[in-house]
Amino acid sequence: MIEVLVVSRNNEAHDICSYELASVDDRPLPAFSAGAHIDVHLPGGLIRQYSLCNHPEERHRYLIGVLKDPTSRGGSLAMHEQIHPGTRLPISEPRNLFPLVHEARRSLLFAGGIGITPILCMAERLAHSGADFELHYCARSRDRAAFVERLQRSPFADRVFLHFDQEPDTALDAAKVLATPLNDVHLYVCGPGGFMQHVLDTARKQGWQEQYLHREYFAAAPVDTGADGSFSIKLASSGQVFEVPADKSVVQVLQNQGIEIAISCEQGICGTCLTRVLEGVPEHRDLFLTEDEQACNDQFTPCCSRSKTPLLVLDI
Repeated sequence: MIEVLVVSRNNEAHDICSYELASVDDRPLPAFSAGAHIDVHLPGGLIRQYSLCNHPEERHRYLIGVLKDPTSRGGSLAMHEQIHPGTRLPISEPRNLFPLVHEARRSLLFAGGIGITPILCMAERLAHSGADFELHYCARSRDRAAFVERLQRSPFADRVFLHFDQEPDTALDAAKVLATPLNDVHLYVCGPGGFMQHVLDTARKQGWQEQYLHREYFAAAPVDTGADGSFSIKLASSGQVFEVPADKSVVQVLQNQGIEIAISCEQGICGTCLTRVLEGVPEHRDLFLTEDEQACNDQFTPCCSRSKTPLLVLDI
């Protein structure tokens, strides 16, 4: 854990604030790479992940952007209502689950709304290294698009394309942008689920191969839990067996038994709680594992995933 000080807070767009974080003892912060995020530990025990959106070579600060989400589970509201300059916060070291492929022939970056935060850092890194790329930024309106001035003042402004729902003449033609895919051209997308699905589905229809498609989710789509049933888990180390009822997750059941598993997002996005499965078939509900990894059925995310078989034996 690292303790940081909130040095500044700025309104970047409607309901979007940026927070500049610095070490409390003026030491350089741990290095990070484009696409990385940090876990921010908020008042009340909440832990939320926020992408770093400053230049990756900066060690004196981290910059994050936070959308005040009307469907917030508490994290974004806490950031907007309780976190101000002078606040001290515990954070994790940066982790990167959305890395750039630096040897790519070309990179296409797509951001929707607050999804600009990791994409902006990627653009800074690609421009700094002289790589070939372009950035498409979509938002409902200009006043809801964060960091637009920074993009328009950047050395790569000619490679930035802005698309706003309220300005039809700027609409993104994804099929045109993604036409004629080439080997070693990589696509990166981050933003609301519907936006990401549109970009990824369009790429697939245009013939893009999965190995060139990269995405990062900020939130999982709602899951219908009405048909959920109970199942059992067995701990390989002790042989203990516990029932997981329909209204509880595996993590919750284990916590009630005094068995702690590291968790963070609680939505199957970050992979913090990833656990090996020794027997049984999980019902995967995460967005962290690839489809091929899920098909192996040898690991799952106990924060949200369940079981297709009556028993799962876990490597715990």
